Amino acid sequence: MQKRGALFVVIILCVSLTYVLVTGNWIFGILIAIIPFLIAGTLIFFSSPSLGLFLTLAWAFIGLGIKRYILSDSGSALGLGVDILLVLTWLVFLLRSYGKPFESKSLKNGLMLGTVLWFGYNVFEILNPQAPTLIGWFYAVRGVALYMILVVPLALLVIKEKKQIDRFITIWFGLSLLGVIWGIKQLYIGLDYGELNWLAEPGNRTTHLLFGKLRVFSFYSDSGQFGASMGYACIVALALAIQAHGKKRIILSILGLLFFYGLMISGTRGAIAVPVVGAIAFLLIKRNWRLLIIGFGVLALAFGMLKYTSVGSGIYEVQRMRTALDPNNPSLQIRVENQKKLFEYLKSHPFGGGVGSAGYWGLRFNPNSFLANLALDSWYVKIAAEQGFTGLALFVGFVLYVLIAGYLRISNVDDVEIKNVLTALFAGIAGIAVASYGNQVWGQMPTGIILYISMAIIWTFSSPDFNRK
Repeated sequence: MQKRGALFVVIILCVSLTYVLVTGNWIFGILIAIIPFLIAGTLIFFSSPSLGLFLTLAWAFIGLGIKRYILSDSGSALGLGVDILLVLTWLVFLLRSYGKPFESKSLKNGLMLGTVLWFGYNVFEILNPQAPTLIGWFYAVRGVALYMILVVPLALLVIKEKKQIDRFITIWFGLSLLGVIWGIKQLYIGLDYGELNWLAEPGNRTTHLLFGKLRVFSFYSDSGQFGASMGYACIVALALAIQAHGKKRIILSILGLLFFYGLMISGTRGAIAVPVVGAIAFLLIKRNWRLLIIGFGVLALAFGMLKYTSVGSGIYEVQRMRTALDPNNPSLQIRVENQKKLFEYLKSHPFGGGVGSAGYWGLRFNPNSFLANLALDSWYVKIAAEQGFTGLALFVGFVLYVLIAGYLRISNVDDVEIKNVLTALFAGIAGIAVASYGNQVWGQMPTGIILYISMAIIWTFSSPDFNRK
């Protein structure tokens, strides 16, 4: 059977290559070539919905990067790849579950309740009189709430075994490593035509070329997401390394350092908060007070070096991080001024301007509005602008619940191996929660889907009556 499958793949690839050579239509040739992979993907979906979820995770990493090389309008459809894969995975899960007792117990928890409440509030925002068009709401709500309501319950239902957690982390770290390698290529070899075209778009050059230095973005949406994602993978890898032994500890340590290097070359100052805050959260949950004191000492030393000395000023990445501690930094001053303007606006708009009224989607669907032309660098500021103080309070409440309840749940886990993994994932979530104040990190891909799967894993494997396999 395997030989027949391999032969089928070879035949299809030969046909596609012949077609390209004869007609020169490489796009249709590629479509022919991917037929066996689509068939294989369909079989994977039906064999295990969790694999469909992990395929979605992989696409969340590379989808936007691929889009840079497709110059036609068809490339815009790639942006909906995560949506399509999630819907397909749900359909497969429901078809496989047809006629079987539905496992509703997995969904009866505070995480699911908070997810539903947050999505429900976003649906309510459709009625906001300040909101842009309904299509603007649809595009914007995906990263804000739709992916959360699709991923969290799916992960709660399908990730039930330790090997699935290992698979999730392997895919995550593997793609992150590829991201670092691609970023190093950008920095030392240069950008290719797709990346140069993307960099030439309005706004991208001014934010990614500073003083003649490239802020590396790899195949991620931008350097901010690349840096935050690298920081996220860094703290989880190092947290796992501390608790591992032998070759596994060495491999995870090397990966953690490579991810940290990726963070540095991204030039994203706010991303440094991810490993810093994550490390503090890790030590708190491990209750290692000696290491916590040492850690604070190291952080104080690093702060003093950046704030009060010129050590490393010849290194661009270090100097870039140093500017984050300057209260007179022009970028910081602009952020403060914009937040003051937003505060005045929200006094008369308690529910904000509507989902999709600010940032990229605001410029696209309501370009002349106040919010569309107000720079919103923070995820929390974005939530406040679009959903008002009411929405901000609800979202912050959800984040605090995840952090507090997650901490308490992990503390009560008896299985040492599982507890170590959950602690590492929790550290990453805490880091992203804080770093999202400096950048719009939380709901962007791939960080968003990693967050939601991690939350579900923590809630499932910290359940008192869970049968750990």
